[in-house]
Amino acid sequence: MMTAVIAFAAAALIINVVPGLDTFLVLRTSVAQGRRCGLAAALGILTGCAVWGLATAVGLTALLTASHLAYDVVRVCGAAYLVWLGATALWRARKKTGEDVRPEPVVVAGRAAAFRAGVGTNLLNPKAGVFYMSLVPQFMPHGAPVFGTTVLFTAIDVVELAVWYWIVSGAAAALGERLRRPSFRRRLEQVSGVAFIGFAANLLADRP
Repeated sequence: MMTAVIAFAAAALIINVVPGLDTFLVLRTSVAQGRRCGLAAALGILTGCAVWGLATAVGLTALLTASHLAYDVVRVCGAAYLVWLGATALWRARKKTGEDVRPEPVVVAGRAAAFRAGVGTNLLNPKAGVFYMSLVPQFMPHGAPVFGTTVLFTAIDVVELAVWYWIVSGAAAALGERLRRPSFRRRLEQVSGVAFIGFAANLLADRP
């Protein structure tokens, strides 16, 4: 079991640090709204990962590959949500403010919205479910309890992601403190909007 745990932790770490939608969301939120909002987005993503892991433990994620309809429903809903995030970011980028206007402070509502964005982007991405369903069995020791081992592997993955997002949010927030100009904020929103729509297109093009 210890060998399997170490092997899974190493494989998951490599996958987790590869830039993707979740990392981009934490990065963008931390730069634009501060570290607290970035960590709120990360917490939402981790919540989604925990849900996918538990779903894998009880066999629900198998439906995503067994049923093209189920996969497509989640995939299309996820793409639509990403398009909405992208369109919202592009709409905010249209708002022009004076260069001397200080940014609004981060509020609880901002953190709540960031958390919801993290949960939504993760749970509406069927690739996240397929990730657990395809990776976990490869490291499952012979004779080990499936439910307990899957939960253990999920916990390892969540802890690794938490540490990674802590690092990313800290670095991004420090960068954001240096770049508080409204013009930079608008440019960031424009890039984010295009990126979210790009992720949506990639998700729509994906097939189980």
